[in-house]
Amino acid sequence: MNALPSHPDQLTAAWLSQALGVSVRSSQVLDHASATNQRARIGLQYDDPTDGPASLFVKLAPLDESHRQMIGAIGMGVRESQFYADVSGDLDLLVPHCAYAGHEDDLFVLLLEDLAPRGCVFSDGDWGIRADHAATALEDLARFHARFERQAARDAAAPWLRDPQGGPGSDATAGLMRLILDQQGQALSESYRAIGELYVEHHAWFHEIWHAGPPTYVHGDLHIGNVFLDADRVGFLDWGLSRQSTHLRDVSYFLTMSVAVEERRSHGRALLETYLHALQTNGGTEIQPDAAWEAHRLQASYTVIATFLAYMPSYASGDGVALSNDLLARANAAIEDLEVVAAVEAALPR
Repeated sequence: MNALPSHPDQLTAAWLSQALGVSVRSSQVLDHASATNQRARIGLQYDDPTDGPASLFVKLAPLDESHRQMIGAIGMGVRESQFYADVSGDLDLLVPHCAYAGHEDDLFVLLLEDLAPRGCVFSDGDWGIRADHAATALEDLARFHARFERQAARDAAAPWLRDPQGGPGSDATAGLMRLILDQQGQALSESYRAIGELYVEHHAWFHEIWHAGPPTYVHGDLHIGNVFLDADRVGFLDWGLSRQSTHLRDVSYFLTMSVAVEERRSHGRALLETYLHALQTNGGTEIQPDAAWEAHRLQASYTVIATFLAYMPSYASGDGVALSNDLLARANAAIEDLEVVAAVEAALPR
């Protein structure tokens, strides 16, 4: 392969022909946006019109050098490329088909199925998952989690999960949190600010509790911007933060950050129990409902860490603002509804 493209304009017919293994006559960038990474849709024409789809969805590394280095340090592009290359084709989960996945240094390129032509629906924070759709999605996640509970199963499909992702440690994240608390304190809700302060003081402990529990393979970032609806089934995008962790990390984040807030308030406990039943039915670990609920309340503290960077100037503009604002609202609702501050304070070691 030639060097990986860093911009959609570099997705030439010649490069695409190499990547796809067919003769691409021409390509055209249909749209292009940037948030965490670059996203684009491209139109293609082939020498043989039956060789491939008329359009593809493309993910590339960020254009901004400092942002690209940060994403590279975390390993998001590499991890998502690994997922699509090694795992996605053999899952009972709804994920896009991947035509090409490549990474080199801090660059990566994913050529994915364009889901729009088949009528899939995406959210920019303007809607959330309904309870009935969420129940089916949690059953899908339970099968996925149950399948990868054994280390041998994870090693067979994704041996790279043994290597923890890189990137800033909890000390660095705590430093950024301190900055936001000092600069944006008046814009934060009391509970949001309280979780932030507790994280600054006890960040190592937080990272322990977020991963405490039986291990499996988790998506790691199941907010509303990383899922889609295909008719009545929820699909899963953006596997760049997938890793080895515990089941409830996925379940709690999906409930708080993807399910519509009022639906979560009305059906959250029942949805959690739907997941637990499906997990056990599929041969997974038995987790008692009360213990799972308390773990969910602690896991919900992660919503603050996952969203606080939206207050930084570099994230407060651009294509992802609407989604960032929605995720902040979801985080605030979750930590209030679930009384997360009280749960954290009760669980902190004395």
